[in-house]
Amino acid sequence: MERPLNPDVLLQDRPPSPLREVRDERFERHGVRLLLKRDDLVHPELPGNKWRKLAPNLRAAVDGRYRGLVTFGGAYSNHLRATAAAGRLLGLATTGIVRGDELAGRPLNASLARCAADGMRLHFVPRSAYRRKGEPGAARQLIAAAGAAGAYPVPEGGSNALALHGCAELGRELRGASDVVAVACGTGGTLAGLAAGLAPGQRALGVPVLAGGFLAAEIRSLQEQAFGGPAGDWSLAEGFDHGGYARVPAALEAFAADFEDRHGLPVERIYVAKLLWALTELAATGAFPAGASVTAVVTGRPTDPEPAGPLARTA
Repeated sequence: MERPLNPDVLLQDRPPSPLREVRDERFERHGVRLLLKRDDLVHPELPGNKWRKLAPNLRAAVDGRYRGLVTFGGAYSNHLRATAAAGRLLGLATTGIVRGDELAGRPLNASLARCAADGMRLHFVPRSAYRRKGEPGAARQLIAAAGAAGAYPVPEGGSNALALHGCAELGRELRGASDVVAVACGTGGTLAGLAAGLAPGQRALGVPVLAGGFLAAEIRSLQEQAFGGPAGDWSLAEGFDHGGYARVPAALEAFAADFEDRHGLPVERIYVAKLLWALTELAATGAFPAGASVTAVVTGRPTDPEPAGPLARTA
């Protein structure tokens, strides 16, 4: 891979992603306006919050003259895919440390296949070791074992202090656009930054796609690291994970397909479908007062079909 002659072409600020109102009787019957922030269109290969989070980290990697990137994720991680694409575009080697060593001998799913096609070296680790990556020195040991010592480390999901400042720009783009701005949450970084960028009087609402109830503490910790303390008005709507991360039961699949038919929007299933389902349910139960406006941030696109050719570049 060759580094582009001018990395600034990739890393420069991009124009705001489109914002449009959609007419949906499931919201209108309760007096609620629904808007879609099409952040999936902010970058052709690094959609939505992945661009927002990665761009400041990529700048730090380029400025620091790192020759590679290393990061963490599960088998269906959009973050891994975005990091692999960014590495290809910038000419940086990429290593993905993947949760689950039992996956090493199996055919790659579409997400990991895309990572491999973009040049990412996949290193599968036991789930027990992966869970300990937050302990002192554990991430460094995993990175060294993956042969990526000296690469620029990006945390799981891309959420760190730099990423939050990137996501705050999303909030600034939405100042005054609606009363509530809602986003699906994995690691909480997008919500933490988004809330900081919104105007006083606006509220950020996060819909966790993982069960467990751990996210509020993570968001407070991230805001402390990035901003020195709490920033913005935010809350979480728990209970819409549909059985856990990457679980797409039949009812959610049917809902997403129906939303696509109604509004001509390709709905990513792991994050965006759960967000839209949650907002529909919340509107029906009166969580938003009549006359309120709600913006749903569309953070990603559906997974591409698995590419053809040799894919598995594992360690």
